[in-house]
Amino acid sequence: MAVHRKSSGRVPSGYFAWEAAGLRWLGAASGALVVEVLDVGEHHLDLLRLHSVPPTQQAAARFGEDLARTHLAGAPAYGSPPDGWAGDGWFGPLSAPLSLSLRLHESWGPFWGHERLAPITRACRDAGTFSASDAVVLDRVAARCAAGRFDTGERPARIHGDLWSGNVLWTEHGATLIDPSAHGGHREYDLAMLELFGAPHLGAVRTAYQAASPLAPGWQERVRLHQLHALAVHALLFGGGYAAETLSAARRYT
Repeated sequence: MAVHRKSSGRVPSGYFAWEAAGLRWLGAASGALVVEVLDVGEHHLDLLRLHSVPPTQQAAARFGEDLARTHLAGAPAYGSPPDGWAGDGWFGPLSAPLSLSLRLHESWGPFWGHERLAPITRACRDAGTFSASDAVVLDRVAARCAAGRFDTGERPARIHGDLWSGNVLWTEHGATLIDPSAHGGHREYDLAMLELFGAPHLGAVRTAYQAASPLAPGWQERVRLHQLHALAVHALLFGGGYAAETLSAARRYT
């Protein structure tokens, strides 16, 4: 059996156990394929080694259907952790993971405003990534979210939590999920993350997903809202034009 080992002595204590719990929780949904966890320790995570193949329209359509089933497996609350995990999690690259609040909320808006937008806005302001006036823009969006302005009334989904295209590995068996920040969240978030940096055959993924589990009306207008946290994380960690892109996206919702 070929093994892929992720290892680091610099990650926070429990980091690899958090990732392993997320993978197992997603796999228990019997939806999208998930890489198999072989072993986990304080400084390593052993996974079944996967071999990539070129993505196809057919594989993308199947992934859309499978992802819908993963989401429909649900979660107890917005912010709920994977089974077997207690406390907060992490989000971001292995080289610089950021703390991810997993406080529970009954509805999405307060969760998104208080646990995602407000903390990353403070971090960006404190680091000088955002000016005080920039932070006000994000704070205004967070407040509108917390007030329920953009809620769709859906129950929490079982989400991957970091579903950019690099965390979907295309294999001969189909699209397979890796490197999650899994928790209870809004299913539109995973789809918005796929769009953030462009996933292969995204149209086929979305069409198949919609056929299996239609999204709430107006989802197209909420895509950038669901991308705000990830954009702000990129602004904090990588700089460049991400700060301006974050602010441009945020102003749509003020």
